Amino acid sequence: MTSAADARPAGRRPVRLGRAASLALTYLMLVAGALIMVLPFVFSVVTALKTPRQFATAPPLTLPDPATAENLLTLFTPQYQFWTPIAVTAQVVVVMVIGQMVSSVLAAYAFATLRFPGRDALFWVYVSTLMIPAVVTIIPLYVMMSEAGLRNSFAGLVVPLMFGSPYAIFLLRENFRSTPAEILDAARIDGAGPIRRLVSVVLPMNKPILATLLIITVVTHWNNFMWPSIIAPASEWRVITVATAALQSQYDGNWTLVMAATTVALAPLIVLFLVFQNQITRSIGITGVR
Repeated sequence: MTSAADARPAGRRPVRLGRAASLALTYLMLVAGALIMVLPFVFSVVTALKTPRQFATAPPLTLPDPATAENLLTLFTPQYQFWTPIAVTAQVVVVMVIGQMVSSVLAAYAFATLRFPGRDALFWVYVSTLMIPAVVTIIPLYVMMSEAGLRNSFAGLVVPLMFGSPYAIFLLRENFRSTPAEILDAARIDGAGPIRRLVSVVLPMNKPILATLLIITVVTHWNNFMWPSIIAPASEWRVITVATAALQSQYDGNWTLVMAATTVALAPLIVLFLVFQNQITRSIGITGVR
C-alpha cells in the first residue's frame, strides 16, 4: 500500500507539468507577438543601410554587405531637403502636446472634482463622440479650414486637433477621481483654490498617467498622415509621413530611400519611449489596480 505521503508528490506532478506547459505557451505567444512587432522595424533599418542594388538582388532580411549611410545622407541633400518635414512635424507635435495636454487636464479636472449642473451628462455625451470614426469629420473640417483660408498653412494643420480629445479626458478623469478626498479637503482648508489644488496636489499624484498620455499624443500626431495630406499637401508644409509617402511615388519607388526616411521618423519615438518607459510601466500598474 502507498501512504498518503507517497501519493501527494505523484498527484502534484501533473499540476506542475500543466503549469509549465501553460507558462511555456505564454512565453511562446509573447515571443511570436514581439517578433511580429519588431520585424518590420528591423526590415526598415536593414533596408535603409543597403544600396538599391543590394536591395534588388539580396533577400529582404539579409544584412547589408557592406552597410552604407548613403541613403540617410541623401535625404538631407538640397534635392530632398528632409529637414523641412522634420521641422514642420516637430512644431506640429509641440503645439499639439501643449494644446491637448492643457485643455485635457483642465476639462478632466472639472469633470472629476467640480460640481455643476449636468456635469455627468455632458461628460458622457462628449465621451460618446469616440464612437464617431475620424474619417467622418474630415470633409466638414476641410471645408471649414478652406473657407477660413487655412489650407496649406500651419494653422490648418493644428487648429482642428489641438484641443482636448475625448480619450484623453476620459483617461485623466478616471485617474483624477482616485485622488484621496482627504488630501483635497486639507488643501482647501489651507486656502488652496481649484487651480492651486490641481497644480500642487492632483498633477504630482498622477505623473505616470500624464507621461503615458504625453507619449500617446506625441506618437499620434508624429505619425498622423490623413489630415496633413489633405489640408497641407504643399511641399513647404509637408509633415514627415507625407514627405515619406512622396518619396515613394515621386521618385520611382526607391525603397532604400523610403526606408531611410522611415528609420529617421522612427528614431525620435524610440528615444521618447526609452526616456519614459518607467513612467509607462508605473501607469499600467496604477491603472490596473484602480
